[in-house]
Amino acid sequence: MKKKFLLFFMVGGFSSYLYAQDTTYKGKVGKTLAESQEWWAPVIKAPAGAPNVVLILLDDVGFGASSSFGGLIRTPVLDQLANNGLRYTNFHTTAICAPTRSALLTGRNSHFVHEGGFSHIAMSAGFPGWDGRIPSSAGTIAEILRDNGYNTFAVGKYGLTPDEDATDAGPFDRWPGGKGFEHFFGFLGSSTDQYKPDLVEDNEHIKPDGRHLNEQITDKAIAYIDRQHKVAPDKPFFLYYAPGATHAPHQVDKYWSDQYKGQFDEGWDVYREKVIAQQKKLGVIPNYAQLPDRNSRVKAWNSLSAEEKKLFARFFEVYAGYLTYTDYQIGRLVNYLREQNLEQNTVIYVIIGDNGASKEGTVDGVIKPGLNSTNQSSEAEYLKKNLTFIDSIGTAGANTNYPIGWAQAANTPFKDWKQDAHSEGGTHNPLIIYYPKGIQQKGGIREQYGHVIDILPTTLELVGLQKPAYIRSVKQDSIQGTSLAYSINDAKAKSRHLIQHYYIFGARALYYDGWKISAAHRPDGIDYNFSEGKKLEKTRFEDDTWALYNLNEDFNERVDLAKKYPEKLEELKKLFEIQATVNRLYPFIDTYDRNNKLIHHPNGSDQQGPIK
Repeated sequence: MKKKFLLFFMVGGFSSYLYAQDTTYKGKVGKTLAESQEWWAPVIKAPAGAPNVVLILLDDVGFGASSSFGGLIRTPVLDQLANNGLRYTNFHTTAICAPTRSALLTGRNSHFVHEGGFSHIAMSAGFPGWDGRIPSSAGTIAEILRDNGYNTFAVGKYGLTPDEDATDAGPFDRWPGGKGFEHFFGFLGSSTDQYKPDLVEDNEHIKPDGRHLNEQITDKAIAYIDRQHKVAPDKPFFLYYAPGATHAPHQVDKYWSDQYKGQFDEGWDVYREKVIAQQKKLGVIPNYAQLPDRNSRVKAWNSLSAEEKKLFARFFEVYAGYLTYTDYQIGRLVNYLREQNLEQNTVIYVIIGDNGASKEGTVDGVIKPGLNSTNQSSEAEYLKKNLTFIDSIGTAGANTNYPIGWAQAANTPFKDWKQDAHSEGGTHNPLIIYYPKGIQQKGGIREQYGHVIDILPTTLELVGLQKPAYIRSVKQDSIQGTSLAYSINDAKAKSRHLIQHYYIFGARALYYDGWKISAAHRPDGIDYNFSEGKKLEKTRFEDDTWALYNLNEDFNERVDLAKKYPEKLEELKKLFEIQATVNRLYPFIDTYDRNNKLIHHPNGSDQQGPIK
């Protein structure tokens, strides 16, 4: 039997011992204490005066929902942050939850960090851009700050843990704790009941206490900061505050939803008109802006029956109450920072939505899908049954989501919605940066192009840190984002983020220095609803039609210039192919593949044969 030996090589009086952080031992180890000299690795501290960082990411909120960007839903706390900070009006997400979150936390494009779809079994595939497993070479902002003297906390929605790993048996390297967060309180999936959440604290599932999740995560965030501040008042912290709100299920106490009773009775068409006027008044959109046509799948409000109007208005009353309640909970956090004299030296980012407003509520809204399925009913039958559930909208256990007419309204002034990576309605979200110590122009507007991958390098620049070559001995891939710090005190600075691709389940686009090409792709999620028994066929990507827009003159994509400038279209299509290759978008996977379970087969095939 061969024996295994663990060998230690000691050179030059034992002085070449190497620490895990590649810090060479600088002391002297002799045979006796008298012949030796102690040495301790220096304690890592954040740069002097480094700010605290609070990153707030809301879920499924359109550009035209919150009052902070012209919407008719009251968000007084966000208004206050924006009025004393900066509104970024040309900021972008990926168009859907997990890809946005992976890009945000890593500073790299979502397919590049393996999160082209989700970490869920049904939406991931065994390819480098699609397996839903963020590699250690793509370190998160939490890992970087933790290793540079920060405490790091996360509360709310995580959404990046593979389903296979999300039990108390782990493995835990892709839980929040394995990605740099010293404490986590929230849920690992994409959505959860707000009163009965699939709740996790650190590395174990726990029993919820029955209160609304927004209240619980805010309590926990304050507790984390308070505990740290008492022990180490000079040590900065990073907090990732990501409520499940306002993702479905829309659930909130009637105290909040009843504040909006009757306020949306005029319907989604009037809402859009009011919001675009308010957005121009605020200066968050150009004065020349016009509304795009109502989507063909959305009925004119005035064509609806009285019962439909009553049902659909209630959906949006609940949603509005849900967003206002979320704003209130954010206010509790901000007030705590103010009371503890932490506010002035804290950078607060608020990204109002990880994508545009959701089309997942179908044409007539969702209340209790387990009892009323769009895939098993005609539209008339479905609507009739939803009317019987109207009093359940917003309550615990009801998986509520509003109709797509409200999604289009909440995305004013853009067309389309969540999942539509080809469209500004899917990818164009508001950003607020609030930093009392560092912002000179309070209430300023910033029009520079930005993307979620820009938040990590922006934070490093504001904190005073360099991009790390290694994180805990793992060599790091390049950070792909562009710091927005240059724009904070220079409203007229030219955009530095010049190229950005988008891809979500077939829908795709490329932005390049003010120009944009986009290709919608069918079938998409809504096509599977009320199909009346029709079989949906897979379509070819090469048959998709590309559009071309000049966003400098047409920011909300109303005029397709593809036929007018075919050379420009071809130029950008070639750039898209380069980006797709570099960022691991291939193979293209679409909604048809996902819905028909043609992906995530460990042996590369399903029961019917090989995937084609």
